[in-house]
Amino acid sequence: MFKDAMNTLYYLVGEGRNDVNGYKSRAIIRWEVREEGVTMATLSDVAKKAAVSKMTVSRVINHPDQVSSELRELVYAAMKELKYVPNFAARALVHNRTQVIKLLILEEMDTTEPYYMNLLNGIAMELDKHHYALQLVTRNSHSIGDCDGLIITGMRADDYRQIIDPMDRPIVLFGQTDRAYDFVDVDNERGIRMATEHVISLHFTNILFFGISLDEPFMMARIRGFTETVLHHGLYGKVICMKNSSRAAQIEATKQLAMLQGAATAIVCASDRLAIGVVRAVLEMGLAIPRDVAVTGFDGVFLDRVSYPKLTTVRQPVIEMGQECAKMLLNKIDLDGARIGSRIFQPVLIVRESTWRP
Repeated sequence: MFKDAMNTLYYLVGEGRNDVNGYKSRAIIRWEVREEGVTMATLSDVAKKAAVSKMTVSRVINHPDQVSSELRELVYAAMKELKYVPNFAARALVHNRTQVIKLLILEEMDTTEPYYMNLLNGIAMELDKHHYALQLVTRNSHSIGDCDGLIITGMRADDYRQIIDPMDRPIVLFGQTDRAYDFVDVDNERGIRMATEHVISLHFTNILFFGISLDEPFMMARIRGFTETVLHHGLYGKVICMKNSSRAAQIEATKQLAMLQGAATAIVCASDRLAIGVVRAVLEMGLAIPRDVAVTGFDGVFLDRVSYPKLTTVRQPVIEMGQECAKMLLNKIDLDGARIGSRIFQPVLIVRESTWRP
């Protein structure tokens, strides 16, 4: 016998067959525990009060995004008046679900950068609407515990064969992929194209691109956005890739700017972290931003605002993207893992003091 958070008693009775984990499954008999003299409202009561079908009430509870706002408000009002609280624990048992989603991060996390905190926030906000819990796991702990599905990010080429392909749960990837998986990402090529067009419009002709040393689709798209834009304008652009580290960018920027001997230069960076390192190098060399060197970043999560001068950057709507990952995954779970497709968000160029001075 056990009791859930909704004050419902469950009794496990009878011997059954072994489940997938080798445990005996048994029938579950449920009794609702009522306070003396109090009758708990049922889903039928709510439907009658709201003058809708039980199916509509169920849809409002389980898939509110699929119901009109007018119907939602009608059902919510009836639930509030009747003090009806859906028994999500019982529903999870009936549908053989854990009500747990995992976010698996396969790359090294730097706790000083809030990029993943924004992603977590977006995912958690959406899961909370559907009464799902979110569990954060990493490369070394991805196989611990059960779940209904996974959102995976930071994947590299070898991870598909070793980790992702063997997964037996619905999966949505956060990050562009050329594999047959549903994913959510920003338009990486367009984002860098916008930043490059911006510095060209400021009449810079010496333009460098600082990329990340990763042979991954998102990085290839950013490089393509840069090279095609400078070629379109008949300019020469140099691509230099390195570790996604402000220190690495600072060292490389110092070297490249010394070779250019003071010529006005724009450096388009594949991340705000790289851009921070470039800004540091420019200031230490006694050059002026943006007169001598213009700098742009990519992400627009937090580092762009703490930089001095503040960074021009390509903003990714990371919170909204996290919400979309959760929506897609919950949809896949309801569809028994069927393919849904990809969702590409549009980036926004935020112009600040690193490229423009009022």
